[in-house]
Amino acid sequence: MQQEWLAERFEHERRHLFGVAYRMLGSTTEAEDAVQEAWLRLTRSEADEIDNLGGWLTTVVARVSLNMLRTRKSRGEVSLEAGPFEAGLPAPTVVLDDTGEHDPVERAVLADSVSIALLVVLDQLSPDERLAFVLHDLFAVPFDEIAAMLDRSSDSTRQLASRARRRVHGRAPSDGMSAQREVVDAFFAAARDGDLARLVGALHPDVVLRADSGAGVTTYRGAETVAGNATRYAHPERVTRPALVNGLAGVVVTVRGKLASVMGFTVVEGRITEIEAYAAPDRIAAVAAGLGLESAHS
Repeated sequence: MQQEWLAERFEHERRHLFGVAYRMLGSTTEAEDAVQEAWLRLTRSEADEIDNLGGWLTTVVARVSLNMLRTRKSRGEVSLEAGPFEAGLPAPTVVLDDTGEHDPVERAVLADSVSIALLVVLDQLSPDERLAFVLHDLFAVPFDEIAAMLDRSSDSTRQLASRARRRVHGRAPSDGMSAQREVVDAFFAAARDGDLARLVGALHPDVVLRADSGAGVTTYRGAETVAGNATRYAHPERVTRPALVNGLAGVVVTVRGKLASVMGFTVVEGRITEIEAYAAPDRIAAVAAGLGLESAHS
């Protein structure tokens, strides 16, 4: 009976715990491992003596994620920014946006999505900075509790979060969804017309395009380079449909009715600053299945 009660309480917290772990680790597999470790630790604990189960589980997941992140850093594993890298971009969350309306389940998915742009910035932080920023700024955990996890003073922990906040500031999208969509639509209209000047105008001078073909990630930098790459989307067989990709404006691209690729855009002050292009066969097959479409790679 106690085990059933614990399992129910844990399932109630699972979504939140996964959100903490994913923002710490940027990997769905590692995040799921961290959540599973929290469950194992809960089953070995004196659960009836835990006053705040949600807080206790959050602390456990945060500590597990921090240890995993420190181990990753000590091994010198490649960050998102260093690409190309073997694992590819994190799997995208994609919801078709033909009508602009979403049911409650879809809205919940979007609320939990994380833009690749944010993950890239978070990956540049030290493990301690990342923990302080994620827990305090994204999940409102008090600094005193975070300080205990890091074995630091509250003031020191505040400084960690402040440094992290300065690095994140300016990288998150500042435009509303309708404004994002307008810029993305203008980007594809210019691509179809082969108008390089308009394409460049839609892009930030330091725009970054990350293209995941399944054999690693190729990174393109600069407005002119990205604009030149974008003209290939002008092919008449390539049809773009509006979508929300990782909670931001994006498109799914079909060829003869089959899903060929997915693109997500980060728009800041009316210009595209980041583009993620997904064409890896396994990623596209998974997205196609979720959208009820056929994959061009099947």
